[in-house]
Amino acid sequence: MTRNRRAASVFAALGASISLLVAGCGGGASGESGDGDVTLTMWHNSTTGEGAAYWEKTAADFEAANPGVQIEIQTVQNEDMDGKLQTALNSGDAPDIFMARGGGKLADVVEAGQVMDLSDSLDPAVRSALPESVLEAFTIDGKVYGMPTAVLPGGMFYSKDLLTAAGVTTPPATLAELESAVEAVKGTGVAPIALGAKDAWPAAHWYYFFALRECSPETIEQAGQDRSFDDECWTAAAEDLKEFADTEPFNEGFLTTPAQQGAGSSAGLVANHQAAMELMGAWNPGVIADLTPDKKPLADLSWFPFPAVDGGQGEPGAMMGGVDGFSCWAQAPKEECTAFLNFFMQKEYQEAYATAYHTLPASQEAQGVVTEPALQSILQAYNEAPYVTVWLDTLFGQNVGNALNSGVVDMLAGKGDAAGVVKAVNDAAAKG
Repeated sequence: MTRNRRAASVFAALGASISLLVAGCGGGASGESGDGDVTLTMWHNSTTGEGAAYWEKTAADFEAANPGVQIEIQTVQNEDMDGKLQTALNSGDAPDIFMARGGGKLADVVEAGQVMDLSDSLDPAVRSALPESVLEAFTIDGKVYGMPTAVLPGGMFYSKDLLTAAGVTTPPATLAELESAVEAVKGTGVAPIALGAKDAWPAAHWYYFFALRECSPETIEQAGQDRSFDDECWTAAAEDLKEFADTEPFNEGFLTTPAQQGAGSSAGLVANHQAAMELMGAWNPGVIADLTPDKKPLADLSWFPFPAVDGGQGEPGAMMGGVDGFSCWAQAPKEECTAFLNFFMQKEYQEAYATAYHTLPASQEAQGVVTEPALQSILQAYNEAPYVTVWLDTLFGQNVGNALNSGVVDMLAGKGDAAGVVKAVNDAAAKG
């Protein structure tokens, strides 16, 4: 679930275009008609804008190339996706194709027998374009259960203009420098850092990154396997966050601010130059672009890695993030479902995906379309990172991850302390 590699790693080239051989009929779970037509249902989280348009076009192209197969798309708001999907899976009436994020969350679904093994269904050309380090996020016990579409490392997005106006001309490289930048920005009348803690996980991201700096890669990997959080680095990370939060770096009302919905969200504050920085994953440029007044990418948006923390055991340059992708429900028509996954991983569709979502495609062959400065900075850091792990709530699985996220918010709200964050995680892990 963790990924280790050096800067020398490169993606293999995608070979010949994918040849799709779609059977005329499949399993009866997906709206199959009497004449052999097959309908696949799909859930994704782009409710509006370029992302939604991308999937509509991609589905239409697939249908044109595969007569008799239809894709019915349902969009689900991102904050609702995990809960609704788990309910659908448990009910036995799940979408045939659904968003997946790998790690412990995927492992739980695999254990429940709710997701399809794709190991023998990936087109060789698609597989060759995906580095093993990316495919590993969807690999459980040597079997592949998802198709990665984007790599989404996290870090600090910022407005160059707002930092420059505050006299900050060099992105902070250490925690002390970040604290100095926060104080400088306060003097300009805008919020130093936007945080949408209403959604819990954005607040928890701060803990994740402090843990990445405080804990060694071995400690993080071990915790992902045995759900043990006894190492003192986990408490140190919570203490770091509490001390930083006490400097009041976040926007007023951050505990009730959403992350990505509307101009008043944390992403909206950055999009409208009401906040200078935000800690977020590599999907953020697309979210911010949709919230600017002209619905275009923020011209002065840039990015820097989460700062170094003195005395931590984390490996310098280590990164954390996600790998978004899609899986097939265990009861979906296998040939049609896997054919669609292979279809949208062709180079032209990966390029279109990266462009529509303003993000980094999983296929390195498609990374030539990445031109936005913030994304180019992330890509360089990602390719040079000595160690990369997935978001901690993804790594630990839904139950432990939710407990962690809630514990962090409670601490920031004054309802708990650093020890309480670790206790919440340990208690959730003990319940299995």
